[in-house]
Order: sequence, then C-alpha cells, then structure tokens
Amino acid sequence: MPSQPAATPAKASGSRPRRAQLSAPLILDAAALVVERDGPAALTLRKLGTELGVNHTAVLRHFSGKDQIVLGLAERVLEEALEGFEPQGEWDDAFAQLARRVRAAYLVHPGIASLVAARVSRSQAEFRGAELVLATFERAGFSGRDAAVLYRTVTDLTLALSAYEASVLVMDPAARAGDELAMQREYLLAPAQEFPHLAKAAPELAGISNDEIFESALSLVIDGIRFRRSGR
Repeated sequence: MPSQPAATPAKASGSRPRRAQLSAPLILDAAALVVERDGPAALTLRKLGTELGVNHTAVLRHFSGKDQIVLGLAERVLEEALEGFEPQGEWDDAFAQLARRVRAAYLVHPGIASLVAARVSRSQAEFRGAELVLATFERAGFSGRDAAVLYRTVTDLTLALSAYEASVLVMDPAARAGDELAMQREYLLAPAQEFPHLAKAAPELAGISNDEIFESALSLVIDGIRFRRSGR
C-alpha cells in the first residue's frame, strides 16, 4: 500500500480545511505562510488553526502560545542566515559576511523579519550567532565589557537596518509607492531658499539603492571599530 503524503498547511484561505498530523515544524511552516502572505498582524492561533485544518487549541499541544511560535520563527530565520557559514579572512571581512547573511535572510522573509527583529529568541541559532560575533571581536583585540558592548551595538544596528528594509517590503503597496515617489517628486520641489542643502542633495536621493545604504552603514560600523581598535 503506498505511503500517505505528509500533511501540509492549507494553500488558500477559502479552501476547506484539511485535518493535519500536527508537529512543531508543521505549525511553524503554517505560521510563516500566514505572516508572509497576510502580514505579521494576521498571525493568531485561530488563523493557524484554520490554515492547518484543526481546532486552534491543538496548536497549544506543541507551543505554549503565540509568543513561542514567534520565537520559533525568529530561530528559523537565524538558522537560515547561519547555514553553512564559516568565517573567512580578517575580522572585518568575517563580520561583514555575517551581517550580509542576516540581511539576506530577513529580505527573503520580510514579514517574519518585521515581526521578530526586536526579539531575543534564546535559541541555539542565536547563541551560535553571538559566539561568531564575539569571536570576531576577540580577533580584533576586544574582550570583556568592550566586546560585549560592541556585540550589542553592531547586532542591534544590523538587525534594525535589515528590519527597517524588510518593513518597507510588507507595506501597503500604495503607501510604499507614494513614499518612493516622494523622493523623486516632492523632495525635488522643496524650496531651495528655505532648504538649500536639501535642494543640493535631492537629485541624488532617489537614486540611492538599499544595497548602497546597507554597505555604507556597514562600512561606518567597521571603520568605527577600527578607529577604536587603533586607540587601544
């Protein structure tokens, strides 16, 4: 007798719910689908139950509540960012590689990123990321409180900038288009007599890519660490 296919979350919200053999990974799959399809605010236990084709209380056999599911999603994104990562080169190259990986993972899952960026997942993936960053700073000559402060600073900045970029991707399309047009239209029309510096910069603002912004921020962080290192 052929084996039965594994249960999967319902693909369309209007389809008839299918009963699933629940597991923690399956619930996280469904949660990720809801967040990326319907937005971070749509994630509720009832919505998950509908997506999985079960009573929403069944989810509580695997997770204590919505917050634990959110932390599970945070761990998944970090696991994706760190998969196969081995630091290469000097400390500054290694840090830049890791920061770019985190950003890339966030942009693949922008809804999840905007939901979890400020959370502390206290997961193995998060511990591994912390270990990698702290080891990088030790190679740069920092230890103790100096290394701890740098770790908190650079990880918060990387996550904040990546989450900001991700939050733009999940905005209402009309609002997002309006904001993009503002750089091309309203900023160019700002009165030069009242805003002379803005008038000079306005023609350049619309042409700056998110990649350029992230790399500029990354360079500023690394240059700051180099400067602090030179004064030790």
